[in-house]
Amino acid sequence: MANILVVDDELGIRDLLSEILNDEGHTVELAENASQAREIRGRIRPDLVLLDIWMPDTDGVTLLKEWSAAGLLTMPVIMMSGHATIDTAVDAIRIGAQAFLEKPITLQKLLKAVEQGLAREQVRQAVAAHQAAARAPVLAAAAAISTPTASEAHSGPQVSQMFDLDRPLRDARDAFEKAYFEFHLTHESGSMTRVAEKTGLERTHLYRKLKQLGVDLTRSKRNS
Repeated sequence: MANILVVDDELGIRDLLSEILNDEGHTVELAENASQAREIRGRIRPDLVLLDIWMPDTDGVTLLKEWSAAGLLTMPVIMMSGHATIDTAVDAIRIGAQAFLEKPITLQKLLKAVEQGLAREQVRQAVAAHQAAARAPVLAAAAAISTPTASEAHSGPQVSQMFDLDRPLRDARDAFEKAYFEFHLTHESGSMTRVAEKTGLERTHLYRKLKQLGVDLTRSKRNS
């Protein structure tokens, strides 16, 4: 189950939320103000935070802004208040809060909000893991292209290419393929026959591919 941080200056609400969440199998950390919440967030990364908006020392929206600016808003946060205006709730959502619960909070609304918050976080983590796995082969290929081996260091010009992954997949793939073919053209001294053998492409297809990618064939011959 999840580790949930409850931040609220009212003892009764902290105890009530703690009891409900513990009954659901969650581990609960309690903070009565922003100062305690900062200390707990400095020690752990909760799976979810229930954060009261109106507190005596620092209000919840200000604390939310602090976490966002410091790169600590890496968990879903659900704001709580019995007096917040619509503008305050919208502001909190804009900063990064995932949802807003109006006090008094019913059991059904609390459990639904917590369930949805944790589910969204699981999806976010799964997407991030998938994206990291998808980037890994491209990064490995980029490292192989840009870092010469000991024997290659003395064998002639090297093709060095850094890839910008913050672009559409098609553009990133074209950039990689161009660097790939330029690498082989350089190492094969511009020989289309040997490049075709190395890359496993038929010569006509290879010529067409190089033209499509805008590879400068004359440069690879000059570098040989």
